[in-house]
Amino acid sequence: MIRLAIKSLMNRRASVLLTVIAIAVSVTLLLAVERVREQVQSHFANTVSGTDLIIGARTGQTQLLLSSVFHIGSMTNNMSWESFEDIRERPEVSWAIPMSLGDSVQGLPVVATTNAYFEYFKYGNKQALEFSQGSAFASDEEVVLGADAAEKLSKTMGDDIIIAHGSGGISFSEHDQHPLTVTGVLQRTGTPVDQAVFVTLHSLEMIHSGEHEHSGHDHHNEAPADSISAALLGLKAKPLALRLQRQINTYEKEPLTALLPGMTLQELWKTLRVFEQALTAISAMVVLIGLLGMLTIMLASLRERRREMAVLRAVGAGPGTIFGLLLSEALLLTVVGAFSGLLLLYGLQWSLAGVIQSQTGLILSTTWPGASEWWRMALVIIVGFMLSLIPAWRAYRQSLADGLTVKI
Repeated sequence: MIRLAIKSLMNRRASVLLTVIAIAVSVTLLLAVERVREQVQSHFANTVSGTDLIIGARTGQTQLLLSSVFHIGSMTNNMSWESFEDIRERPEVSWAIPMSLGDSVQGLPVVATTNAYFEYFKYGNKQALEFSQGSAFASDEEVVLGADAAEKLSKTMGDDIIIAHGSGGISFSEHDQHPLTVTGVLQRTGTPVDQAVFVTLHSLEMIHSGEHEHSGHDHHNEAPADSISAALLGLKAKPLALRLQRQINTYEKEPLTALLPGMTLQELWKTLRVFEQALTAISAMVVLIGLLGMLTIMLASLRERRREMAVLRAVGAGPGTIFGLLLSEALLLTVVGAFSGLLLLYGLQWSLAGVIQSQTGLILSTTWPGASEWWRMALVIIVGFMLSLIPAWRAYRQSLADGLTVKI
């Protein structure tokens, strides 16, 4: 039966090819939505690890998380350095990483921080940052690049970099009076760290104030910054996080916000769930349209195949054979289309991986299909099989009469 179905399909190559392409494209879209959703969630979850609290000026928790960790958006207010030091000195705090944001280099975010960032920041499964070249800051005239930033800027050890005021690809003015020298390049992490340009807090203060570093000027007794955008905190014991969060959110000296990264990410996904469901529904409708196209082609071809069915009946094929032939053809079309869609997904992912990473910083890993993807493909095949019952039943009932009746 399968061999007969294959020969029958080969006699209608053009319509069959168009049907397979329509199903493949729709299945690719359906699987792509699921794969991007899973990998984006995994990417976000792996971006920061081991950080117990993120603090900043009073703002929404999602905005604080996106700007401080993912470099998306910007902070409208800063927290004072005095407040940061007060919180850092609390007995439950093990380490603290201050950060100032808002500047850029050719659209790449500038993160002003201290060497504590390279010592304590973790990603993935509590993986530490490592240098592929050079080392952390030794002076305020140095800059450290993420792996992608070094490639995009075409900078290597010893090159100069000019920082511009403004973020998100919009630079208002370049601080060309204060060039910085590249002294370190981080290994690739697959997180927004790869896209960042790191400078010292005091360096950024000097750039904005117009001050020039000169020999003999000692900054050791000065605060590295008047204010900062945010800070990452690591605690000596995780159960202390909720209590400290409550204390910071009710801080008396100035209005501050403290968030738990894991809980805020969960809230973010809940907020975006309606959009995920909408994308899934749209892709499912596209798949259904592709399968309905297959059904339409099969129904339209029945009139042209009246004599083919009659000949099969005449040589001994029963109604069940005709019914099975139509089912086999539809099943072959759906299976080939579904697996072609999977192959197309891998092809697009492989060919567009560099573009996606450079534009979004997201690394889409080429993994074996997960259980949810297999279930979606199985559902497509089942729906295609069920739709094929319509032309198969019609051929079963009418094949002999349609083929032998001569209309004058």
